[in-house]
Amino acid sequence: MRWDNLTADDAALFGADAVTTRTFDTPEFRGITFHEIRAKSIVNRVPGASRMPFEWTVNPYRGCTHACVYCFARKTHSYLDLDTGLGFDSQIVVKVNAPELLRRQLTARRWHGDHIAMGTNVDCYQRAEGRYRLMPGIIAALRDHANPFSILTKGTLILRDLDLLRQAAEVTEVGISVSVGFTDHSLWRTVEPGTPAPERRLEVVRTLTDNGIGCGVLMAPVIPFLGDSPDQLRATVRAIAASGATSVTPLVLHLRPGAREWFMAWLAEHHPHLVRRYERLYAEGAYAPKWYQRRITRHVHELAQEYGIGPAHSARARRITPPPAAPSPAAPATEHSTQLTLL
Repeated sequence: MRWDNLTADDAALFGADAVTTRTFDTPEFRGITFHEIRAKSIVNRVPGASRMPFEWTVNPYRGCTHACVYCFARKTHSYLDLDTGLGFDSQIVVKVNAPELLRRQLTARRWHGDHIAMGTNVDCYQRAEGRYRLMPGIIAALRDHANPFSILTKGTLILRDLDLLRQAAEVTEVGISVSVGFTDHSLWRTVEPGTPAPERRLEVVRTLTDNGIGCGVLMAPVIPFLGDSPDQLRATVRAIAASGATSVTPLVLHLRPGAREWFMAWLAEHHPHLVRRYERLYAEGAYAPKWYQRRITRHVHELAQEYGIGPAHSARARRITPPPAAPSPAAPATEHSTQLTLL
């Protein structure tokens, strides 16, 4: 594979070093290819036009085995001349030097300790993290510099790093959110096939809160005509409240270029009767109409009030008892590797 279509930004990010491509002989990684690169930069500035409520991000991976059919990050794979459909789900770029690079960048004179968001592009706790273990080093670097950060995830692997999160929360602001858009199992199996079940994610919320780390739920995405009925919304908010979540924030499905084509192809296969309704609802662009978004937000907030959970709020630093030592990692799987040059 030759990556000779890099943009200037991508070239600056990856450099022109060797890429090691690996596959692993384990069931959880069957059919997945990992492209290990040494990044030149790991702290990314969010474009000014973005709707995101943060300015800086860290993304140790590109591509995601969660395989969510609606994932807005699919388009980013095209920048590397990789497929935005199945390729996004199975061709995972791993920035193997992310922890050491972040630690170095946090000490730079020009860095002023701004909040860093993680999991906002692809999930930093997807299955690959179980193999590469990049997040412990990343969290430790942020902890050691008392740098505020937040994590958004659909993964349960975050609990592996509970001790580090507790330590970080002693010295800085740590915000954790888990993404659970619905609790409908039939919908989950088809639109988020690589993710843990919704109830397992809500168990993560319970464990974090029981250990003194407040955890909110991003109720995302609310999927029109498939996951937005009053009964579905009520069941989801009820389950979120039962998990001990500190907040619930609804977010309606948005369909940016790259994700839109993949999602609409999935819709045509699984729910062809909804294709015209989606074309009308998203006729003006990537986002559902304001009236629809307001209706969902109002309904979810009313349910949240009924079940006793409030709106989203900023995390605060917490004082927590020092944790016990972490267990030793499991033995690595058998691997196959080849060397490719990044051009």
